[in-house]
Amino acid sequence: MPPSKTVQDYIRTIENFPHEGIMFRDVTTLFADPRGFRMAIDQMLHPYAGRRIDKVVGLEARGFILGGAIAHQLSVGFVPIRKKGKLPGKTISQDYTLEYGQATVEIHDDAIEAGETILVVDDLLATGGTAAAGIKLIEKLGGKIMSCAFIIDLPDLGGRKLLEDMGMDVHALCAFDGE
Repeated sequence: MPPSKTVQDYIRTIENFPHEGIMFRDVTTLFADPRGFRMAIDQMLHPYAGRRIDKVVGLEARGFILGGAIAHQLSVGFVPIRKKGKLPGKTISQDYTLEYGQATVEIHDDAIEAGETILVVDDLLATGGTAAAGIKLIEKLGGKIMSCAFIIDLPDLGGRKLLEDMGMDVHALCAFDGE
């Protein structure tokens, strides 16, 4: 009998993308495989079985794919956190630092009610800048973050430590060393 595949087995690595020296962890191969995608969603949900979650928040952009599937499985609402200027209606925003500059993310100002329990999801945790900005937005609206769930952690880039230092519970399905 062949060995069972893990979530990590479905993730393709593309060398030198988007820049020389970067090992890009591509989850589109995971999403394209029905067994792999179901495995990832099921494993992302597992730590939260039986716990109350009011909404799932997905970080742009692959977090929308995961967050929508997880919210559907939980029968709860889904809230996107998007890049500046992408959401219609009234928003609040949070700036954060990128490797080569600044960026801003936004959320609708009425997307989360004070006291709601939130699960934050995205595909990859690298430096943690986007997730930290999203967490700050959720907290500004009064949301209580239960946990942050990712498919991939890149521990060498420090994102997990950043989020844990903010008091967050962090789960990742797999990790890749290096950048």
